[in-house]
Parts: sequence; structure tokens; C-alpha cells
Amino acid sequence: MHTAKRLTIAYLSMAAALLALFALNLFWGSVALTPRAVAAALLGRGQDALAGSIVWQLRLPRAVMAALLGAALSAAGYLLQTFFANPIAGPFVMGISSGAKLAVALTMVVFLNRGLLTSSLTLILAAFAGALAAMAFVLAVARRVQRMSILVICGVMIGYICSAVTDIVVAFAQDSNIVNLHNWSMGSFSGVTWGNVEAAAAIVLPCLGAAFLLSKPMAAYQMGEAYARSVGVPVRAFSAALVLLSSLLAACVTAFAGPISFVGIAVPHLVRQALGSARPLYVLPGCALGGAAFCLLCDLIARSLFAPTELSISSVTAVFGAPIVIWLLVRRHSREGAV
Repeated sequence: MHTAKRLTIAYLSMAAALLALFALNLFWGSVALTPRAVAAALLGRGQDALAGSIVWQLRLPRAVMAALLGAALSAAGYLLQTFFANPIAGPFVMGISSGAKLAVALTMVVFLNRGLLTSSLTLILAAFAGALAAMAFVLAVARRVQRMSILVICGVMIGYICSAVTDIVVAFAQDSNIVNLHNWSMGSFSGVTWGNVEAAAAIVLPCLGAAFLLSKPMAAYQMGEAYARSVGVPVRAFSAALVLLSSLLAACVTAFAGPISFVGIAVPHLVRQALGSARPLYVLPGCALGGAAFCLLCDLIARSLFAPTELSISSVTAVFGAPIVIWLLVRRHSREGAV
């Protein structure tokens, strides 16, 4: 009963925070709007055309995308932590986001140099290919080393390599549209359209649903591969599903918002602490709610703190996420030392 009560309170708190932050993202910005003006614009009854345009064309799709991609990034981090049995595994740390970033940057440069426009599907496919390439490298290293610390270091190094190559590509870009890659490469939800939102939702929502359906075998996998096999889990196919889902979720985030750091590491830890449970059946929905709320908060700060100047979303997520990860790791180490 105590666990059920704690879960209910945690879920309701995260849902309330998500709704409140979503509303604040519609109200606050370089142009402040009153709740009445936002409500009138949403209902189509407003007389202010500027307010209606700001809400429907700028803030609403951006808020929806921030929530959607925040949920995707947090879930991807949790899947990677489960797969590698490593508390600091995540799309950014393991180099997956950087691989996707490099593939998207190269695709955009090639297309724009030839006068072609890149569709949302093209960006997602390019990001997915880059993410899988980075993941393949990490898995190849994992077969040769046993220590997880070395694996994480290799992931960080591949991330640095991909980021360096991306920066070189952006630096030598000639087209004015390609130069705008710099803002994307730092991480940003700006410039999101409803078409982008629809494309991202078509990828993220089925992936989240598939991950939730895997929660039962995921719980067995967390007990070890031998135990998972003993209860009938096809470990090879299950592992492949985790890799594909996490890569696709991370790729979708990178394709539309660039690489976003620490969300995939910090949020799953915070959710487990809040829920008081590590069961995937409970943690995965919490990751979706928590990741969405966290990215909405960070995006609100990024575009409002020094408005009209906008910070990169990764700068804000790093400020909040890195100390959380450090605190959690120190706390974990202190507990293991006490035992």
C-alpha cells in the first residue's frame, strides 16, 4: 500500500509539473502573453493576430516538441542503462547522439550544396544511421573489454571525434543556410514546425509504446542474462530491440533538436528516486513524464533568461544535469563503501 501511494503521488506530481511548465512555455518569452490571451488564441477567439501567430506557429509546436523529445531522450537513456547495466550510460555519453549529429550535418551540407531541401524523414534516417554506427563501435569495444569504465571512456572519445568532425564541416560551410547548422549543433528547439512535430511523434510514440511492452522482459534482463534466459527471454533478440529502440529515439531527438546532454542520464535516476522503485513497468512512464517536464523547464530557461538572446538547450541541461549525476554517483559510491 505504501508503494502504491508513493507511486501515485510521484506520478501526479510529475504530471502536474509537466502541465504547469507546458503552460508557462506558452505564456513566457521575449513577448509576454497573459493567460487570457493564450486561452483566446488556443480557442480561436482572440482578436490579436500577433498573439495567435506567436502561440500557434512558435510556442505551441516548440513546447510540444520539447515535451516529446524530452520523453524520448529520457527513455533512450533508461534503455541504454538497462542494456549496459551502467548507471551513467546515455545517448550523449556513449557517443550515440554525436554520431547522429555528424550524419545529419553531413546530409544537410550535401543536400543544401546541391540546392535540395532535406525532409524530416531524410534527417531521421541520417541520424539513425549515424546513431547505429556509433552504437556498433561501442558494442565492438564492449566485446573486447570487461570494465564498464573503459567502455564509457571509449563512448566519450567517439563523441568527441564526431563532434570535432561536425564542427569542421560547419566551420567550412559556405551556404548561409548551412551556417545556421551551428545553432542546431549546439542543441535547440527553435524553428520547430508542426510538420516536424508530426514526423517526430510518428517515430517517438510507437518507440515509447514498444519500450513499455518490453518492460517485463526488461525486468528479467536486469537480473542478469542467465536469469533472463531461464525465464524464457530471447536475450539476443531482446538486446537487439533495446539497441534499435534507444538508437532510434536518440536519433529522432538529434535530427530535430541537435545533441542534448545529460537528460538521458539524470532523469532516469531522479525518476527511480522519486518512485522508490526500479521496475521498468513503473520507471518507463515516469521517464516519459520526467523527461518531458525537464526539457520544458530547460527550454523555458534557455529562451527566457536572457531574452531575446537564446541559450543552447544543452548548456542549460548540462548546468542542471551534471551536478545531479555527480551527486547520484557520489551517493551510490558512499553507500557501496559503507556496505
